[in-house]
Amino acid sequence: MQERTQVAIVGAGPAGLLLGALLHKAGIDAVIVEQRSAAYVLGRIRAGVLEQTTVELLEHAGVAERLHREGLPHNSIELAFDGQLHRINFQALTGKHVTVYGQTEVTHDLMDARAAAGVTTAYEAEDVSVHGFDSDAPSVRWRSGGAEQELRCDFIAGCDGYHGVCRASVPDGAIRTYEKVYPFGWLGVLAEVPPVGDELVYANHERGFALCSQRSRTRSRYYVQCGLDEKVENWSDAAFWDELRSRLPDEVTLRVTTGPVDRKEHRAAAQLRGRAAAIRPPVPGRGRGAHRASDRREGVEPRSLGCRLSCARVRRVLSRQERSGHRRVFRPLPAPHLEGRALFMVAHVAHAHVSGDG
Repeated sequence: MQERTQVAIVGAGPAGLLLGALLHKAGIDAVIVEQRSAAYVLGRIRAGVLEQTTVELLEHAGVAERLHREGLPHNSIELAFDGQLHRINFQALTGKHVTVYGQTEVTHDLMDARAAAGVTTAYEAEDVSVHGFDSDAPSVRWRSGGAEQELRCDFIAGCDGYHGVCRASVPDGAIRTYEKVYPFGWLGVLAEVPPVGDELVYANHERGFALCSQRSRTRSRYYVQCGLDEKVENWSDAAFWDELRSRLPDEVTLRVTTGPVDRKEHRAAAQLRGRAAAIRPPVPGRGRGAHRASDRREGVEPRSLGCRLSCARVRRVLSRQERSGHRRVFRPLPAPHLEGRALFMVAHVAHAHVSGDG
């Protein structure tokens, strides 16, 4: 293991790997330190939709060949309410589109590119700690195979998420946390069935929110809003399909599998954290939550099914709202069978930003 590098990157998710690819292309030496194994990182099921700016960044890093070959471009979404579908064509409105391509596949491409470049990634690093990140001599330490390791560097890039060691190492008082707890959760299913249509469907229903997303032409990702006390083992496959179907307009053709679904999980939407108002709809994030260990900003808690909406982006939206005289960015919609407010929609479409699964 080399003892010095220019940039030490903590975390080998998409954020850390993409940063490593960009630095390598720029001729900057960087080592990635990851507490999990490569197989574990590749086995995580996360987001499935990439914004156009993300695709362009992957192109710039030279890792978008398979994405363009296998990814599915999407120009629109379908909003369902009052039993009707309403198409929103953001390609026509903004000139941009999104691409369905799983975060796992992005991670795979970035890992392959890093291995081909022969640059260093230290997996299964135990007890990772960061030191001196506010000094001229920062370093990252960990144990590997029982031996102590230390990597000296010029900069530390914390790409290990909200619960990672980098954020935890920031001194008290350098970060202010604002937290709102939402009393509902999401039940998600990943199944080997064709999607309901060409576009993603977001459904507002009196029984709760539902989302019909997709990962490929043969694999679908579905979510239904449910109570915080729900247990995934209490949901049979048939009960999930019935509940999802009940929240969709009749014109939506839901294809179901008679066998067990690939993956079923329940997560709480629970906490919203950040320096500005943001929402956590039940759509996956894109793994771009990189932050410096000394950064004062913080994004939305990443271990949920919610999307990440950066505080900087929220501040820009809020600023535009202030200048235009609008004060409310998001409008809550009630879900009668749940406590509190459960679904949020953008109130002023002129200032909306497409993110997450569409």
